[in-house]
Amino acid sequence: MTQQSLEPKTAAEDAGTGSRVPAGRSWLDRYFHISQRGSSIAREVRGGVTTFMAMAYILLLNPLILSGKDAAGDTLGQKALITATAFAAAFTTLLMGFVGKVPLALAAGLSVSGVLSSQVAPQMTWPQAMGMCVMYGAVIMLLVVTGLREMIMNAIPLALKHAITMGIGLFIALIGLVKAGFVHQGKATPVTLGPTGELAGWPVLLFAATLLLIFMLQARGVPGAILIGIVSGTLVAVVLNGLGVIDPKQWASGAPELHGSAVSMPDFSLFGHVEFGGWGEVGAMTVGMIVFTLVLAGFFDAMATIIGVGTEANLADDKGRMPGLSKALFIDGAGGAVGGVAGASGQTVFVESATGVGEGARTGLSAVVTGLFFAACLFFTPLTAIVPGEVAAAALVVIGAMMMMNARHVDWADRATAIPVFLTVVIMPFTYSITAGVAAGVISYVAIKIAQGKAREIGAFMWGLTAIFLVYFALNPIESWMGVH
Repeated sequence: MTQQSLEPKTAAEDAGTGSRVPAGRSWLDRYFHISQRGSSIAREVRGGVTTFMAMAYILLLNPLILSGKDAAGDTLGQKALITATAFAAAFTTLLMGFVGKVPLALAAGLSVSGVLSSQVAPQMTWPQAMGMCVMYGAVIMLLVVTGLREMIMNAIPLALKHAITMGIGLFIALIGLVKAGFVHQGKATPVTLGPTGELAGWPVLLFAATLLLIFMLQARGVPGAILIGIVSGTLVAVVLNGLGVIDPKQWASGAPELHGSAVSMPDFSLFGHVEFGGWGEVGAMTVGMIVFTLVLAGFFDAMATIIGVGTEANLADDKGRMPGLSKALFIDGAGGAVGGVAGASGQTVFVESATGVGEGARTGLSAVVTGLFFAACLFFTPLTAIVPGEVAAAALVVIGAMMMMNARHVDWADRATAIPVFLTVVIMPFTYSITAGVAAGVISYVAIKIAQGKAREIGAFMWGLTAIFLVYFALNPIESWMGVH
């Protein structure tokens, strides 16, 4: 594969011998290097629209995940969450398009949002949780600038990287099943099907039907399967609700109906609500572990996604090296801080960007188009709010299934690999903690290597992680033993 530069050609190169770049190019063509990369404005626009359609579901899912209560008992308004999600996605995607000049779109990372909702908010207020987002974004940007991000990626065993992705996938799927009312806490068992051991109510049935529809569309290779499934489920919900088939009280997120106009002004009430400090009894150690968990949640997929989509767009060489990679990674890291300030959770590159590349997108112009669509959604939040939480939850389960596909890369016959991967994957959803899953995987990996007499293969970074996680697990018993409360 021939490497294609992301840098603009000089005037001499354009006018020199051998250049096939057409003369009289528009400023749009010159700025985004459209002709250089063998594309056209029409292809870029088509690719940008396709990417937006493939990832527009985030406008529904992110507010659903962040709809829980914080430590003070406060909840975030749905309209404000939709506005924050659309704004942060628009801003970071436009930044990637104009500055990174690559066909990559960003939006709220579901894994980061899952950590914020399940692990961070129960311990602090939402403004403090968003402060954690800003901090983790700053950490990732620092790692990119210093070159440590790539070093860390290389230090962690590949099997554990896949395990973290799979564990987060199961974690997200469990959140979706709980949000839909499909899974409940049982009376005689930790969890059960529905509230009484059976599915109850039309909304849960609609969740199951939407889930099956999305899986069927994906099996047929239909583009935008998730969005089509959500729209279809919503239309059925609106009809059933309008006919009075479903009691409005059965809907967990309110009846699916439009209140007032379909167009409204954005609600920026969450913007800038960021706090640092004042964590009370949480403690510095816990804050450090929260930031570390958020870094892990938003860290591993971005580099692989950027290189993978870049390779598909013929922007990377046969070794996966892509010019401008550091710039794209820096913008991805900045997405954590932008999302925190906006009140939308950390932003990260979406693998759905590949759908736009499949339509011919090769430049940042497609990202600009995607970003503009997200910006337009700021004024249509009433339409987005119609979607029932049960319907949107189906997409969470689908995303979890997609992330579980990394299992095909694991050598399950090798116990030294399979055991750490297994512990990482199962402990995340069973403990409702991504940190606990990663910690179990890292500690067990190191322990097995020691048992095999292969301690030299561990590496300094893995030794350091093991020490941190041992303290993490032993902190409470040590504090109790020392009489610290």
